[in-house]
Amino acid sequence: MTGETTVRMAGRIHGRSAQRAAVRALLDELPARGGHLVVTGEPGLGRTTLLDWAARAYRSGPVLRLAPGPGATATSGELLGTLRTVTSTAPLLVCVDDAHLWDARARATLAGPAQRLRPAGRTGLLLSVAGHRALDAEFARLPLVRLDPLTPPAAADLLDDLTDGTVAPAVRDLLVAEAEGNPALLHALLRRLSPAELSGHLPLSGPAADSTVLAEVAGAASAGDDEGAGDLLLTVAAAVRASHGPDADVGLVLDAVRRLRPASRPAPLPDPLPGQLALTGGRLRFHSELVRRTVHAAAAPDRRRDAHRALADALEQGDGAGPLPVLLHRSWSGAGPAPAPRLADRLASAADDATVTAPYGLRATAYTRAAELTADAATRAARYTAAAEQALLAGRPERARPLLAAARDGAAPAAVRGRAELVRGLTELGDGPVGDAHQTLLLAASLLAPDAPAAAETAALAAADAAWAAGDLRTCLDALAPGPPGDGGPGPNGPAVHRDTTAPHPARTLAPVVREHRIGMRALLEGRLDRASAPLGQVVERGRTDDGPERLLRSAAAALLLGDVDAARRGGARALAAARQLGSDTLVPRALEYLAYAELRAGRHPQARAHAEEGLRTALRAGQRNTAAHHRAVLALAASIEEDPDAVARHVATALATARRHGLAQVTTLAEWATARADLGRGRPHAAADRLGLLVLPGPGRGHFAVWRLAVPCFVEAAVLAGRHEDTREVLADFADWAAFGADPQAAAQLARCHALLAPPDRADALYRRALARHDEAGGDFERARTALLHGKWLRRRRRPGEARGLLGTALAGFDRCGAGVWAAQARGELRALGALSDAADTGTLTRLTPQQLRIARHVAEGATNREVALTLAVSTRTVDYHLRKVFAALGVRSRLELARLVEQAEQAEPVEKTGARP
Repeated sequence: MTGETTVRMAGRIHGRSAQRAAVRALLDELPARGGHLVVTGEPGLGRTTLLDWAARAYRSGPVLRLAPGPGATATSGELLGTLRTVTSTAPLLVCVDDAHLWDARARATLAGPAQRLRPAGRTGLLLSVAGHRALDAEFARLPLVRLDPLTPPAAADLLDDLTDGTVAPAVRDLLVAEAEGNPALLHALLRRLSPAELSGHLPLSGPAADSTVLAEVAGAASAGDDEGAGDLLLTVAAAVRASHGPDADVGLVLDAVRRLRPASRPAPLPDPLPGQLALTGGRLRFHSELVRRTVHAAAAPDRRRDAHRALADALEQGDGAGPLPVLLHRSWSGAGPAPAPRLADRLASAADDATVTAPYGLRATAYTRAAELTADAATRAARYTAAAEQALLAGRPERARPLLAAARDGAAPAAVRGRAELVRGLTELGDGPVGDAHQTLLLAASLLAPDAPAAAETAALAAADAAWAAGDLRTCLDALAPGPPGDGGPGPNGPAVHRDTTAPHPARTLAPVVREHRIGMRALLEGRLDRASAPLGQVVERGRTDDGPERLLRSAAAALLLGDVDAARRGGARALAAARQLGSDTLVPRALEYLAYAELRAGRHPQARAHAEEGLRTALRAGQRNTAAHHRAVLALAASIEEDPDAVARHVATALATARRHGLAQVTTLAEWATARADLGRGRPHAAADRLGLLVLPGPGRGHFAVWRLAVPCFVEAAVLAGRHEDTREVLADFADWAAFGADPQAAAQLARCHALLAPPDRADALYRRALARHDEAGGDFERARTALLHGKWLRRRRRPGEARGLLGTALAGFDRCGAGVWAAQARGELRALGALSDAADTGTLTRLTPQQLRIARHVAEGATNREVALTLAVSTRTVDYHLRKVFAALGVRSRLELARLVEQAEQAEPVEKTGARP
């Protein structure tokens, strides 16, 4: 490769929002007090970039940048001498890059109390330390922020930022896969490619990430101290490569090292270990994956082959090793890339064997190596496709895409090309425009239909899933139309391409599940519940005893379609356990998505939030931005009943950014509903009615066909409070049909509540009571509490305080139980208006506030602005804003005037201890 490309700097920092938030917290608190924060990560992840950002972002005082010179070790004297040059008494931010390179005394000084460094004023220390080695003891107790590799979408965004999006898609996919989330490695790879190679006009002339470019980023971190340490590092690196895990058995490594040096005396592990390694529970691992790759790539080819041969021999002599690691080591111990058909066949056969216990990633590696050793173009394409399937199941879509590109190079039969398009479509469904995924999956179905009808049905149902996500009802029904029958099915870990069809494959029973799901789903969307319940019920029933994660996911989805929330929760939980057991990072976030939706439908918002938070993390790690957007929408809906409107806005904005780019109508509807529900809970019915009207009223802009009805009760409540009664008539008729349909257990109670809101006074009371009785049948604290709150408000306004008090107290208890803080504040306000809850008693005489919140509340009650409070308390305005929102939520107030009155009344009713409460 020729280095002809000049790479510009990125316009922004990508994928570091959590780390920047931690640094921002240090900067915000620095004017009030000093502090420490340690930033660590392997070479190339951007430690220096984050320190540069912090230095630019800090505005409250001077910034001092410290770093030892190249090849030097800085001393404590140099450190203190430099600090004495800062004469300003304003809060000081000290950014120390590569703090691990300072001597022990200097490290102890940096880690000690900040006031010792500079008694004249507050000091904050932001330290950068290497992550390819063990953390120094001096820094072990300090707050730590770890820079992990970028997620594949973040790395792709960085690449587009660096190149203005001019890189050819196939080259882009390859670079993202090779960089493995390391920004500096991505830069280095770009610099080594010519413009013609980047644009795809010329093929790449060699491996993208070879030893030279890896060493450029890793630097001296990958060097062994002596020959013995080098052998140990190389053997661990080679062993991890074939285990597809982060570590290797120490006994296996020592056995292989002895085989590398048969004439030498057997030696135990060196003490201390090379700094690049850690030993935990009898297993050796590298602190840095980049360093591991560099050690392996930089070794002399013959020495690298010797290491793999020694590991293969050691594994064959040991017990319990599966065939895949042995075969992989054998394949890497040969000289040159010449085809080896017998070894390739053995690798592919072992990768396809259902009786072999192996993670998806290891199977992907085995299929890839088998393809590399295969001469026949069609067989090679089939094996690359199988490798892509396994990589996708392992949660590595960035690895699957280059493998699919390699599969295209071969003249493969239609069935193989269909499998490749199926994998490509599923990859796009998780992270890409769902309209494109739909078309790709339809192509897959047509290619697979003649020779693999069961796989064709799988592709067609996935195409329907894409149309569902896009909110295209007609296209979804077309994809669900009857297709060719078949009894075959996917392989042991997904739809395999190259397999011994005589081997037992329990997962072939996915085919009946797919067929039943398709039939029932189509009948449901056509409004024929009588024809939908039997096939969907069979899918749900299979989930009670099944153990395949994909079939269990179908069971959970079918249960949600039928409104059987308990079965959906059970199927989702079983799918999650099965996916974790198989190590499928692709299926885990999907299982969490179904679980989160089921909990949300059941009104269990805290549980829904917990599942969605984990699902969001796993989806981002697996490069599934579409799934992540669904989890963001759930988080927005959960947050919409809580006390922090900023959380709703944050989740909604992020969800919509992906939804609009990828055509996710379902996510868009859920996110808009969350915003409107937050408005309704905070007493803004006009804004809620305006937003919800766009979702539920008839017209081309109506929300997702399977979601908008769920938002109708919120719209009716908002419209009635906003005086828009007539707008509710048509949608309420539709909602009555939905309630009669029986797929939503809460719908009947919500319908009665809506009728009560619109009813004349002589009928409303009975309708509210009917709604409460229906809630008792359906369960769910949140919806029942909402009905009780509306009924209690209605009774209070009709001067029936005794009845209203009981209902409002029940509503308050229900809201508190499900964490609906913003709605609980409404209930408390109604109880205060009745005189059933005094202001002082409700606030617990302000004792529920933290000392900082109490200080802020008093200053605001005295008429100070947020900026004036910030200056008085020497904190940032953002900190005041944050604490004041918590104060409003904790006290159940909505305005500064109400807060002032509440503080005055509470302190008069029950004076609190004020010593130390004011600054």
